[in-house]
Amino acid sequence: MFYHLFYPLSEWFPLFNLFKYITFRTFYGSLMAFLLVYFLMPPFIRYMRKKQFGQIVREEGPAHHKAKTGTPTMGGVIIILAVTLSVLLWCNLLNPLVWLSLFVFLGFGVIGFVDDYLKIKRGRNLGLRAREKLLYQLILSFIFYVLLFKVVGFTSTLNVPFFKKILLDLGIFYLFFTIIVLLGTSNAVNLTDGLDGLATVPFVVVAGVYLVFAYASGHYKFAHYLFIPHIPYAGELAVFCGILGGAGLGFLWYNSYPAEIFMGDVGSLALGGVMGAIAIMVKQEFMLLVAGAVFVAEALSVILQVGYFKLTGGKRIFKMAPLHHHFELLGWKENKVVVRFWIISVLCGIIALSTLKIR
Repeated sequence: MFYHLFYPLSEWFPLFNLFKYITFRTFYGSLMAFLLVYFLMPPFIRYMRKKQFGQIVREEGPAHHKAKTGTPTMGGVIIILAVTLSVLLWCNLLNPLVWLSLFVFLGFGVIGFVDDYLKIKRGRNLGLRAREKLLYQLILSFIFYVLLFKVVGFTSTLNVPFFKKILLDLGIFYLFFTIIVLLGTSNAVNLTDGLDGLATVPFVVVAGVYLVFAYASGHYKFAHYLFIPHIPYAGELAVFCGILGGAGLGFLWYNSYPAEIFMGDVGSLALGGVMGAIAIMVKQEFMLLVAGAVFVAEALSVILQVGYFKLTGGKRIFKMAPLHHHFELLGWKENKVVVRFWIISVLCGIIALSTLKIR
């Protein structure tokens, strides 16, 4: 909105020319998102405590996690509010990719909100059934695919990392690829969100990586120089990514150990889903495996654990899944697990960015 209100005034007031620049709006959009979360979260925490809307810790989890029972949850509501308001104020609202990102963000957030609300209402950690949650995610992913490829006009080509000119045209199979990416990222972030601050920093790192990818993809000269696909509308997604990162840092202020609030499914599904959507829109889908390696490892640990358990009739690869619980049961303190996962995430983010020159 600021772009549409102030940039036209630059003809008379040159200072307003700043609103033309993606970098300027990225910086201040992220700052606004941070401040909104920072100031809105304390009253929300008090409200959730008053209503006794607290986290229900699963029985089979590590014993010391029982102390977390009752900690306010659904902090993702404030993240969604801050991100949505910041996007509406700082992004170019004529950009279709901004609206598609917001659609996925809010859509997955609604699924998570319903799941969280049912868990609290029923009081037994019984939210949406897995098949129900999966069905709603499938529907949202299909709508996103139709809007992106049939309405906006995206191609079904897949950019292969490390190679300059290899593009794979998946055709109709890109629909299934889209579903895998969106469901994979949303649920991977959800699985990672099991320790204080664990999911937040890796998400901020991924948002930062895709901020750079989006800016480079949207800039014709940069895209040509780096041999990456030029996506005309993608530059504006850098503003969106900056806002996501700012909101994530604001949430970390209250989610770091000992957590005053958890983001809940409403936050983790929304954040994971929108990052998957942005990765698709900037044609850097495979880089999610690198930049989001922590999320990938957490999700794979659950898949491997469940599969091995069923195949062997009760044996386990890890002491407990997701992976962070395995290290806890090895004797690592929660803070040590979290900080080491943060370090790995930052290193993976650096590696992901380095691929822009390794072609």
